Amino acid sequence: MSETSFSINDLLRRRHQTFLVITSLALSAASTIFLLLSAEKVGLGVSLMVEDRLTAGFSAVFSPFILLLVILILVAGAVMVSFMVSMMMSQRTRDIGLMKAIGCPSDLAFGYFFTELLIVSVLGCLLGLFLGILADFASTSLFESLGFRVSQVPFDMWLVLAVFVIFIVLALIVGAKPIFDASRIEPAKAISPTYYFGLGKESISKALSGSRLTWRIALRSLVRHKSATIRIVVCLSVVFTIVTVGVAGGLIADQTTKSWVEKAIRRDTILIAHQDVCNQYRLLLKEFVEGSMDLQFNYTSERYAVSDSLLDGLSSLPGEGRVDVRLVLETSAREVQGIILGSSTSETRTVGDSRKMETLIVGVEPDRVVSNWFLKGNFLRTEQAFEIVVGDTLSRSMFSEPLLQSLKAFERTFDVVGVCLDPIHNGKVAYVSLKTLESVAGVSKPNVVFLTVDPSANRKEFLDQVSATVNAQNPEFSILELNEILNESIGFLGYIWSSVVLLPLFSLVAASLCLTGYVILAINEQRQEFGVLRAIGARPRTVVHIISEESILVLLSSYGVGTAFGIVITLLILVQEPFVTSFTVLNIAGWLIVALVATFVASLYPAIKFAEKPLLEVLKQV
Repeated sequence: MSETSFSINDLLRRRHQTFLVITSLALSAASTIFLLLSAEKVGLGVSLMVEDRLTAGFSAVFSPFILLLVILILVAGAVMVSFMVSMMMSQRTRDIGLMKAIGCPSDLAFGYFFTELLIVSVLGCLLGLFLGILADFASTSLFESLGFRVSQVPFDMWLVLAVFVIFIVLALIVGAKPIFDASRIEPAKAISPTYYFGLGKESISKALSGSRLTWRIALRSLVRHKSATIRIVVCLSVVFTIVTVGVAGGLIADQTTKSWVEKAIRRDTILIAHQDVCNQYRLLLKEFVEGSMDLQFNYTSERYAVSDSLLDGLSSLPGEGRVDVRLVLETSAREVQGIILGSSTSETRTVGDSRKMETLIVGVEPDRVVSNWFLKGNFLRTEQAFEIVVGDTLSRSMFSEPLLQSLKAFERTFDVVGVCLDPIHNGKVAYVSLKTLESVAGVSKPNVVFLTVDPSANRKEFLDQVSATVNAQNPEFSILELNEILNESIGFLGYIWSSVVLLPLFSLVAASLCLTGYVILAINEQRQEFGVLRAIGARPRTVVHIISEESILVLLSSYGVGTAFGIVITLLILVQEPFVTSFTVLNIAGWLIVALVATFVASLYPAIKFAEKPLLEVLKQV
């Protein structure tokens, strides 16, 4: 029989340990594959650049999440494999001692167990590959059932294979160290019933000596196998960091990005324009959700001009609604290089190039706009004629340092004073003064009107009045309510962020399995103590109390470290100027507590099963 056959039989003989190792590795690989494939489908590739939908500014929020989560999942996978292999080897110590006692060299023992590691690594990664693809398929089906268009990108098999190979190599590298250490144990130590690989000498510290018995036993057990304790704390800390980034970061970013969209489109706002312009504007807004489209349109037709009589009629409507007139045009814009001054002439340098891009140019009256964009820099000032605010995609695609450069359009140069996050035309938009745009473009009338609906007024009656006013002035004009498009955009963001929030479930389940393995190790190591306690009258629930207190101590220390790192990463790195409400804080706290409780409850299963065993069965195994 071959060496591989011996390894397979050994793994089958220890089904529970083998299951824990394979499942932990599979869940880590599956979450990485699912994350990367889903990012491709949504329009965010591994290149971290916007490809199809979402503006570049929103992509810049999603991309760090994707990158950071992939890195954390890889780290967590490595730590989990190292921990699980260490647990596996700690229970093979006596086998190694027997093998070496009959003359088996250390290299042969290492090769035997390394073959087992190779088998479980390949099986775990294959299972993770299958689960990741299945999760991506299920997510895509749900995405389309909700009415969102998914990018029909080819299935990236090379990306999947790369993740597969990376996890196998990672598992072999981190798993080889515990196997190497175990294979070098002296036979006398390995065979001794008092020696456990990874266990240290019992601490002579009398800390908490006045505490109750179960806590003292739990603390002593953690100190005695401090190597395993440190490994599980590190493992759970990484996982709780992933959970915090996914849950806290996901919920905060969800609320923040939704507020950006709502500020740009403005809830309870209606668009009044020619029917063709209304349809075109709808398509421009839908590009944020459905991806780029070919939207050639002649905005300068005289039929689309808004008459003074219509503006007067809308301004005279009762209520507190604000009228915002705009001129929407499309033109070719060119980047103008900027100059950064230094302390001397030799230190002065130019930034930028002469890149071109078709963009939407919108003329507005700065003091009457209904939108309130998230801005870097400043918005237009009425007294400054040749200033421009560019959209985030236009800024990233065409400028090196936008706030230090200018933009040339209609043969005029505009100084860039701000960058705004705007979903219209996927961020390929720029805003200038209305009078300036009319002057340089040779257009005398605006072609769209935005009107806010007074929240205190009867909405239906107000819309009827607006419709009657519009029809009386020009029957070819119509009304477009923006709430429906706004809700669709917000729903699209919500669905993407919900995927990010649910992603840590993979890692949390894997961490629960690791903690279960740790509890099993603690039970095996303390079996003699528990048998004696049961023999002198301790109840089974006392054993459960001791083991559960060990789990609580490990979990709380890991939870504190992981959540602290996760919150710091989220607030300082991932989300700029986060929008956080009291409900968001409560929601985050609730989910994190649920994760902690779920992990703790999962760790109780082996303790309960052990406590249910009859005393004679426990004593026979001592």
